[in-house]
Amino acid sequence: MALQVLVVDDEPLARMRLRTLLGDCSAPPAIVAGEAGNAAQAMDFLRRTECDAVLLDVHMPGADGLTLARALKAMPTPPAIVFVTAHAEHAVAAFELEAVDYLTKPVRLERLQAALEKIERRAQGAGAGTALPEILLIQDRGRTERVPIDEVLYFKAELKYITVRTAARSYILDASLSELEERHAARFLRVHRNALVARRAVRALEKHFDPEEGEGWAVRLNGVEELLAVSRRQLSAVREAISS
Repeated sequence: MALQVLVVDDEPLARMRLRTLLGDCSAPPAIVAGEAGNAAQAMDFLRRTECDAVLLDVHMPGADGLTLARALKAMPTPPAIVFVTAHAEHAVAAFELEAVDYLTKPVRLERLQAALEKIERRAQGAGAGTALPEILLIQDRGRTERVPIDEVLYFKAELKYITVRTAARSYILDASLSELEERHAARFLRVHRNALVARRAVRALEKHFDPEEGEGWAVRLNGVEELLAVSRRQLSAVREAISS
């Protein structure tokens, strides 16, 4: 079935272009269920008509697109949100609102098609009872990276930042290790005052000599060669995690 899409933009020409592009999308096909020139019109339409997705501009008179997105999240069955804007600086806020995608104008057909495919996959996953993957949003050299939390092997506090390590590469995250521990306690284990490791990645506990702390213990993880020091305070918790 075709995706039912609401186009929200205060510029008639922008809405017309999106309508044309949606008509050219084929897999999945999409139908423009309605148009709105501002947030109030969009909310009024969605109270009367159920849609699969909203193509949403950020800068509009009155309540902006980010405000509307927050209101949509509170609906019993919220539509998927794809931001379509000429401004790239709101990408992080958009993804924090769980937007499916963030398209910059002028929108290219292939990018819109990719966004619709994401919407379809999300709908199929929800219908099958499959939980959507939890995502970390990381600023990397001027772009926003979406890193699935299940790919993270460890978080390590270094100076004012957190190193986020996956099997493929490292990222730098501006965050608090204690906040990450509280938010992801089910997935990550504290091994040291400066490190959390993914429980699923713990491979072994080994004797280790640290130049600063002397003889001690370290944890070896699947996916990386690096050993992470285990503090005496956390040693029993790590042993328990390995044996469970």
